[in-house]
Amino acid sequence: MAGFELFRIIHIIAGFLALVVFWIPIVTKKGGKAHNRVGWVYVISMAAVAVSALYMGVWRIGFDPDRTLASVSFAWFLIYISLLSSAMAWYGMRVLRFKKRVSAHRNPWDLLFPGLLFISSFFIGGYGYLIDSPLLNWFPLVGVFLGGTQLKYWLRPPATKMHWFFQHMSGMMGCCIATITAFTVFGAPRLLHLESVNPIIWFFPTIVITPVIVGMSVYYQKKFSKKPISPGK
Repeated sequence: MAGFELFRIIHIIAGFLALVVFWIPIVTKKGGKAHNRVGWVYVISMAAVAVSALYMGVWRIGFDPDRTLASVSFAWFLIYISLLSSAMAWYGMRVLRFKKRVSAHRNPWDLLFPGLLFISSFFIGGYGYLIDSPLLNWFPLVGVFLGGTQLKYWLRPPATKMHWFFQHMSGMMGCCIATITAFTVFGAPRLLHLESVNPIIWFFPTIVITPVIVGMSVYYQKKFSKKPISPGK
């Protein structure tokens, strides 16, 4: 139990830090010092969130003597969010590492996360259907889309200029979706002393941030089209 409490504290602190800093790389100059440094703070915070969430989820399912169907279902969601945030953060970093590629990319590590995300989404969705949990039943559709999109990007040669820039942006913004979703599902009800939250709140981060991603993509596509850019830059 002491180990669970330690990881819970780490999870809360790292999650709060991620919530505080995630917007800074979005509004600062891309590639600038603030963007890069705060971006790494966010990535490290999310790594701590993901590891602690995985530990707490596994403990709740396999070792908690007081576990209930409700606590186990939330534990599975915790594990799933851990995988989702990890996959998006890893993807956001790795597309920069291979931004100069001109052919399909089949590094096992880069296919592992989106593959796990894609496949596990069906299992979590099926589990949610069996226990009649709208959260677990419908939210994994986000993972199906994101995991499939990542696999498609890696397994095909780049087709657009500055492809890595837009994939990095979508990856890190997708990680933001996971961060805020976890807060709305677990943190907000406790802070506001609510017994339950309308399911629409669970999808609120996705509903809000997805148009932001689209808008930023359109903005930068127009910006980049105004000046010639050599391959890989």
